[in-house]
Amino acid sequence: MFRSEPTPHTPSALATDEQHPLGVGRRLVIIVRADPVICGHSGEARNLAEAALLRGYDDVRIVTWPLDALEALPLKPLDSVLPYSPGITVERPAPVGDYKVPDGRFIAGMVGRLVELFTDGVPTVCLSLYLTPHANAAMEALTIARSLDPTIDVTMVAEAVGSDITNVVRNCLADGALGAAAAVFTTYLAHDRCVAVSEYTKELIVESAEQVDAALGSDFADRCRARVRISYPAVDSAAFTEIDPGDIRRALENRGLGAGSYALFLSRITPAKGVVDLIHGYAQSEAKERIKLVIAGTGAARMEAMAVAAASGCGERILFFDDVDDEEKRLLMAGSAAYVLASKPMPEFVETFGIALVEKMLAGGGPVITTTTGGIPEAVGDTALIVEAGEPASITSALDAAIVEMDAAERDERANAARTYAMQFDRLSVFDRLFDGLHPSGLPSNGPHSTAADTISPGETVHDLTAPPEGLADQSMLEPSLA
Repeated sequence: MFRSEPTPHTPSALATDEQHPLGVGRRLVIIVRADPVICGHSGEARNLAEAALLRGYDDVRIVTWPLDALEALPLKPLDSVLPYSPGITVERPAPVGDYKVPDGRFIAGMVGRLVELFTDGVPTVCLSLYLTPHANAAMEALTIARSLDPTIDVTMVAEAVGSDITNVVRNCLADGALGAAAAVFTTYLAHDRCVAVSEYTKELIVESAEQVDAALGSDFADRCRARVRISYPAVDSAAFTEIDPGDIRRALENRGLGAGSYALFLSRITPAKGVVDLIHGYAQSEAKERIKLVIAGTGAARMEAMAVAAASGCGERILFFDDVDDEEKRLLMAGSAAYVLASKPMPEFVETFGIALVEKMLAGGGPVITTTTGGIPEAVGDTALIVEAGEPASITSALDAAIVEMDAAERDERANAARTYAMQFDRLSVFDRLFDGLHPSGLPSNGPHSTAADTISPGETVHDLTAPPEGLADQSMLEPSLA
């Protein structure tokens, strides 16, 4: 069975509780589809892991999938994945069983490893990003671990993302699979803390729960209203705000670009991301005479997008990059004349936040052009140029406004406002709010050590719009080390 061992490191001075014989005071386990998966939540997991080290966790484990289990997903080149800091271990438990176990082999391997982590005596907080299947694996492991040792010190946190509802619960409801939908809600609510990545996601959760309740006579909706809190995705602000202009220039020169010479799309290329609408809108714009269009990413709709670009009449000005790594991503964002994410609601996917939008707002450059689909308004506030979802003509107008009509002063003013707004999503601020009220041992602070200040009432929203603490950027990066 594959296990990566923890990188040697010095336990943080912030860890004040008694050390375990293994030298570990407390541990954070994050279950997620981690790098090299192209997904904003893989980056969120990285940022929460790094923040955990700065907040006194001495052992952080990212428990994820073997690479061969991820082949159907859009992936970054392996050699482009950035290293993690010492103290963060990425584990990819091997599957259990052989061909006679047609499904569940990888889940069984993950559950087994989690049981080991839960029962080795280290106080542990376990965070599941995505309910299905990560929260299922976590709760199954917890049940087994408690049967082995009822005294284990483990606190469970589950973060619901949009696809948990749009791709799982809604399909259950459409197919009449009410038992499966009930299983999702039951597993979610069994956690000690339940959060959603946006207010919009919570609305989806409650709306779907009401449909299940109507059919089964359950009370999932009321319980979700009371217990689900908002924890926006965590972003490493320093990585996007502290960029050397020389690095931007060199990266763009390598691509045959210059600063402000292109509009950028950088995300998964799927129908719900509005890439084809963007190409049509760009082709009809006056802006195309001044800037190129760069479409960076991979995904199911990439070949369709390339065909539409070739037939657009300006295909030579539309560039496709499928090899952008995390380092180049921020440089392309910072150098762009505009960043366009024209997401639209689709049955299989609705943009429930928009992590890439926040990253672009932190990086600077030209304005963000986007829609009001799903949770996007929570990500951008009033700092973006808004277009109608599914309307290429609206994109045309926005591109011309950003490239042809907007002067430098307005562009700078918009960039500053966008960065100020986006700083609320810095990983340390998000981490502190997400784990607020958890005792240093990993237990909820509702016992003798709790105070009125560190106790959160059920249903309280776990976010605020205040600026991050002064000096935050200076402490947000650690020396990298290969995980």
